[in-house]
Amino acid sequence: MRLKCLIGGRKMTKLAYVVFFVCGVMLFNSCSNRMDNYPTSKPVSNLSDLKLKKSYGAYVAGRVAHLRKNFNAAADYYMEALKDDPTNQDLINSVYLLLVSKGRVHEAAKYARISLANGDKNNFIYIILMTDDMKEQKFVEAEKDLSNLNGPVYDQFIVPLLSAWTYVGREGDAEQNRKNALQKLQPLAKEPSFRAMYNFHAGMINDFYGKNDEAQKNYEVIVNEESLEMSFRSLQLITNFYLRTGQKEKAVELVHRYHDDKILADMLSRLVKNVENANPKKVKPIVTDANVGLSEALFSIASTLRQGAAGIDLAHMFISLSVYANPKYDLAKLLLADILESREMYGDANDIYDEIDKSSEAYYTVQLKKANNLVLLEDYKAAELLLKAMILEGYNNYQLFLDLGDVLRVNGKQTEAIEYYEKALKKVGTPEAEHWVLFYALGISYEQDNQWDKAEKCFLKALELSQNHYLVLNYLGYSWLKQGKNVEQAFGMIVEAYNQSPSDGHILDSLGWAFYRLGKYDQAVEYMEKAAELEPANAVICDHLGDAYWLDGRKNEAGFQWNHVLVMNDDTGEVDFDLVRRKIDGEAPKNIVPKYDEKLIEEKIKEISKES
Repeated sequence: MRLKCLIGGRKMTKLAYVVFFVCGVMLFNSCSNRMDNYPTSKPVSNLSDLKLKKSYGAYVAGRVAHLRKNFNAAADYYMEALKDDPTNQDLINSVYLLLVSKGRVHEAAKYARISLANGDKNNFIYIILMTDDMKEQKFVEAEKDLSNLNGPVYDQFIVPLLSAWTYVGREGDAEQNRKNALQKLQPLAKEPSFRAMYNFHAGMINDFYGKNDEAQKNYEVIVNEESLEMSFRSLQLITNFYLRTGQKEKAVELVHRYHDDKILADMLSRLVKNVENANPKKVKPIVTDANVGLSEALFSIASTLRQGAAGIDLAHMFISLSVYANPKYDLAKLLLADILESREMYGDANDIYDEIDKSSEAYYTVQLKKANNLVLLEDYKAAELLLKAMILEGYNNYQLFLDLGDVLRVNGKQTEAIEYYEKALKKVGTPEAEHWVLFYALGISYEQDNQWDKAEKCFLKALELSQNHYLVLNYLGYSWLKQGKNVEQAFGMIVEAYNQSPSDGHILDSLGWAFYRLGKYDQAVEYMEKAAELEPANAVICDHLGDAYWLDGRKNEAGFQWNHVLVMNDDTGEVDFDLVRRKIDGEAPKNIVPKYDEKLIEEKIKEISKES
């Protein structure tokens, strides 16, 4: 049985969808005049109110940092500007939102209070204040903060989750506090889509107060009802409960019930080992205070809002609050880093990953994600070193070898890439559909390492496993056409690739180049021009277009394209820049048209989709 997800989010009933849609809209609208500053915004409207040059300079520096997604620096510069312009409401709004996004919640609360005193009606302010009050152990004040929120969205979802934890850990009658906390959660129990969430939080509250029988009932609603979600976090907490309450056999049985061969595979494997090797007498509870529970509540809100109308902005805010409430919560850090990655803030994401140490069940997964981010930052050397260090640490599974092969291939180290791809292949056993990517990548490295026979076999296997994925069709068809082999089949493969992905610039170029190889230069130009519009900085496409223009009699346009090529970088190694210079000087491009069956080619041309 597979885990439903990493953190939560089962399918919702119609009512739940309405709640989340309205929740997203209401929260977004309450922040709308600030969220346009997050992460990129229009300039502050009342720049005339920035009274001093020093203040204006700090504001401009903040704007630059803001647009570059350096949120820490942006907040600092905006705060500097506010010293000389303390009533600038737009700046105050931007500051507290930016500070929250970076986990600087105590600072954010200061500016949120100022903004509230200035008449700001943003409901999110009260959630910031509540989180900060909870951190300061001001539980009653935190509950008062939440009392300012009203309406069905808050009453049915956000307030019940957060308010329950304001009662946990209060001084006074512990049993009454427990009952009050559970009573606050009751609205969640009424909505079927929130049933797992209700039992999850009720179980944690009962567990915290040592009410083991009640906690077990809550947890086992999730365990026993397959219609409810078993997330990785639920699995962590429930097995932790079983271990602490002398039920190790149940913990072991539960973790062995689940499997996953994707992102959760190593995390599950590490959890299984930790449960199997655990000494129940030394197992400590996960929920040790109210803020740990609050962090779980904020996490539940963040992971759910990201699925709905609110989108990434509010999810970013809530998950930052979650990490602030519990800085040791690794899964919250994973979600935060994932959001940062979706914002293309790869360096910031890796900073979050660096906070997760080797003892965490997420450690290995984090290293792979870090390496991928380094690739996206084009720091191939660092990615290579990181992945090789993991191998030295004893990791030697399929995904690690595949990822290292990819890094080496992209960095032009084909021989070494082949070595790791082949190691990954040995881990596969019987290839399945998902392994087409490995055969495709290995085929590319073989082809670039001048081992065509091996490359061709890999591409054919990738085609079989992927059921003719357009990337494989394109690469193999293009390679055959370069060699003048299987011309009709190769052309047909490129046509099929185009029909699958007609808006991909590289596929458009391949189709144009296929026409070029067949001597059909006017049709080649048609598709290459579309490719160049989509990929104007691609040296290969511009070179191809120049060749097509020349042989179609459009020599001035050909020269323009070739001159354009000379100011570009080519990561593929396909462009011969010396030849481009000779073509500019008048050497005509050479295209020896291979023999082909005109009737078969015309039939393939008729199959080209007219939708693009």
